[in-house]
Amino acid sequence: METIVKIGLVATNDDGHLLVVRKHGGVTFILPGGKVEEDETDIQTLARELPEELGVTLAPGATSMGTFGAIAADMPTHMVMVRAYRGTFVGEPSPQAEIAELRWIDPAAPDVPIAESISNGILPALRRR
Repeated sequence: METIVKIGLVATNDDGHLLVVRKHGGVTFILPGGKVEEDETDIQTLARELPEELGVTLAPGATSMGTFGAIAADMPTHMVMVRAYRGTFVGEPSPQAEIAELRWIDPAAPDVPIAESISNGILPALRRR
C-alpha cells in the first residue's frame, strides 16, 4: 500500500471549532495543507499551501502535534501520514484552487465526513490538550 506524507494545519476558532477543507471531486474533509516540495521544511510547506488553498497567510508560531497515520481520505488503497501543526493564520479563509469547500466543525460532533487521521488521531489529541 502506497503511503502519502502530508503536512496539515490544525486551526481552531474562538468557539473551538476546527477548520477542515474538501477538495473538488472529494467527499471527505481533511486538514488544509499539502505535500512537501523539494528542500522545504514542514512550516515552509504550510506557508506555501495556505495562500494557494485558502487565500490566507500562516501566522508565526505553529507547533508540531505529531504524526497521525490512517487510510487516506477518498483514496482507500493508500495510507497517509499527516504531520500536524497547531497554528493560526492571518486573513479570512475562502476556497481557492483545488479546494471546493471549507467548514468549521465542532470537534465533539463533526457534521461532515472527516478523514480517519482527523477522527482517530488529531481530534483525540486536541481533546487531551
